[in-house]
Amino acid sequence: MLLKDNIPFTYILGKIKTEILVVGIYSVIVAMLYNTFHITRISIPVSVPAIMGTILSLLLAFRSNQAYDRWWEARTLWGAIVNDSRTLARQALSFVDHPYQTTEVEYFRERFIKRQIAWCYSLGQSLRKMAPLQGTENLLVKDEMDFVKRYTNKPVALLELHAADLRLALKNGWINEYQQVHMDQILTRFSDSMGGCERIKNTVFPATYSLYIHFALVLFITMLPFGLIEFFGLVEVPLVIAIASSLLLIEKMAIHLQDPFENKPTDTPVTTIAKTIERDLRQMLKESQGWEETKRMEKTENHQKEFYVL
Repeated sequence: MLLKDNIPFTYILGKIKTEILVVGIYSVIVAMLYNTFHITRISIPVSVPAIMGTILSLLLAFRSNQAYDRWWEARTLWGAIVNDSRTLARQALSFVDHPYQTTEVEYFRERFIKRQIAWCYSLGQSLRKMAPLQGTENLLVKDEMDFVKRYTNKPVALLELHAADLRLALKNGWINEYQQVHMDQILTRFSDSMGGCERIKNTVFPATYSLYIHFALVLFITMLPFGLIEFFGLVEVPLVIAIASSLLLIEKMAIHLQDPFENKPTDTPVTTIAKTIERDLRQMLKESQGWEETKRMEKTENHQKEFYVL
């Protein structure tokens, strides 16, 4: 995704450079026919392209709104994933506990939280049709990796491992039934968010609607030089190019925004979001491990003091 405030002009121009070249050549030809060869009958009333432009502006506005709604829904879903990931990690660190199985509990927490980080990366890469497990090798143990590879949908497999671990924690007495229900609800929300992203990814924007708008845009640009040539002469060339550029850029913007998981600069920044989740969850895990170590040291010191008193 484009994260810079100042987008390079070359990037913007590169999106429509071919169309602008064709429009410029077309406008020059019309100007030459009118001014050099004095074919004045080619001019048309400016009100004709004006009416067409009004209709086109409404169609482009509707198209842009629909495309932005799809992009914003995708960003909202990933915002929910950020919040739920932090909540699940906090619950894993605060709920899961056992006074006599400290080592096993710590291993469980670390494995559970790292798997959640892997889920975020895997979901983003799956939506972009990239290798779903790329970059997760250091987050999953061998048994988990072997289990996930058997699934077509890798994020679903990781959620299954989460659910299995919750059953294990309940069976071992590390969490109670109430806590297990709360953590399972978070997994359900992850499944809902994943389903929403997959719906956006797999629901194609109506091709006929895009074709009709593009046809209307081409028709408007075709008529525009004939409506302006009588009033502006050769000046109609840069004027037509400027108007056409504005409309073409709006159309291109809508086309890119309508597909927020295509690994393009206008995508929802799923990799950046996953890195933010990894940073926060790793810090939570590290601080928790340091806190547990401090508590163990305090218990040891208290035990020694009691021994010396006795």
